[in-house]
Amino acid sequence: MNQSVIIVNIKPLFEILNEINDNFSFKLDYINIKNFEVNFKPNDKKLENAVFLTTAEYMARLSEIGIENNKLIQIKSTPENINKIIDKINVTLMQNKYDFQSKIKIKNYNLDINSKTIETNDKKLKLTEKEIEIILFLNKDKLPKRVIELQKNVWGYAKDIETHTVETHVYRLRKKISDSFKDDKFILSDDNGYFL
Repeated sequence: MNQSVIIVNIKPLFEILNEINDNFSFKLDYINIKNFEVNFKPNDKKLENAVFLTTAEYMARLSEIGIENNKLIQIKSTPENINKIIDKINVTLMQNKYDFQSKIKIKNYNLDINSKTIETNDKKLKLTEKEIEIILFLNKDKLPKRVIELQKNVWGYAKDIETHTVETHVYRLRKKISDSFKDDKFILSDDNGYFL
């Protein structure tokens, strides 16, 4: 999950943070509020993992156009300690990452990476780390994934991993889903590989 911090209408702060951004685990961006209001799309995937850093003056405007309050970080308009600003950013990003990982929608299910569960209709199933990785990889796009792609991306392509290891894991995951939710179509397969 690539997180980003969008600084709204505080160009000097953006320039300062941009100079030291090699130390950050997030992407840094700057927007002008007027341009953003005109071009804002509520379901923009690029904003899904973004938080907005701005002054009180622009907090209400961002909220009015649909930015959730938990994605807004307010700083004082007077100079504020740069380390405190970075701490605020990191805390907000951690909270948003946790929230995001708690509610990943896949088909008719909610996947919670934090508790390692998948649920639907008040039924919950515990998953292993590897099962979660398989589901997330298959969910990246809707194209079928070959066994070799799963080996490389989920197992890190260890040469000692055989194709039957991948197939066994997928088989067990399908069986778990089928037994718990009576869903034989969660993970499908065809000649091109596995897909959701």
